Amino acid sequence: MKMPFLTIILSLLAIIGTVAGDDEFTPAMADERVVFQTEYGDITFGFWPEVAPVTSAHIFKLARMGCYTSNHFFRVDKGFVAQISDVVGGRTIPMNDEQQKEASKTVPLEVVQGVKHHAGVLSMGRYDDPNSGASSFSVLLGDAPHLDMQYTAFAKVTEGMETLRRMEDLPTKREGIFVMPLKRVTILATYWYRINHPEPSLTMPDSHKCEDELAELVLRFKSQAEELQRVRKKCLPV
Repeated sequence: MKMPFLTIILSLLAIIGTVAGDDEFTPAMADERVVFQTEYGDITFGFWPEVAPVTSAHIFKLARMGCYTSNHFFRVDKGFVAQISDVVGGRTIPMNDEQQKEASKTVPLEVVQGVKHHAGVLSMGRYDDPNSGASSFSVLLGDAPHLDMQYTAFAKVTEGMETLRRMEDLPTKREGIFVMPLKRVTILATYWYRINHPEPSLTMPDSHKCEDELAELVLRFKSQAEELQRVRKKCLPV
């Protein structure tokens, strides 16, 4: 589903107004699905662009570019999270210039009251700076309410929770706050597809696309205003 910039803004405002007094909100999921393939099975997830438009667009673009191929789950903390490493440093295959450029970008914290961190939710990793998310993210293995409104929840697993449960059973070691698998859990390959539509379409708007669409809309409004003034002067008495 195509979501122009203004539509996203209006959707966010509507969501905030709707959930102001509710305990929980379930976001609508976009048509795109990304699949990560591991030796333990596939993991498929879909995005929540209404609540995290910038993060969804960024992660989807990285996935389309193949940036997560050869990356790995560096953290598997049973009942909590399975976390994917940042693609810069986490991959075994070198990135090209285009991938490096996209992977160097950061995204802001995007939170909406009522969106909860339940099992299967994808939550953006970051440092102390709330706006420091890059390409690392966690897949929740259980409820984590302490992450709500603190970390960006931007997607959810649609298939493959059994894959994550297999990963939970792997031997681990603790290093500081991290519980890490003894064996590298590699993302062997990735791909994406679109449900409900026969032809692929890039539905996740990046910042440039949003700016271009907004500029086009402003020009269209200006043109219409000028035309209205021309007709008014021609057809209506002064």
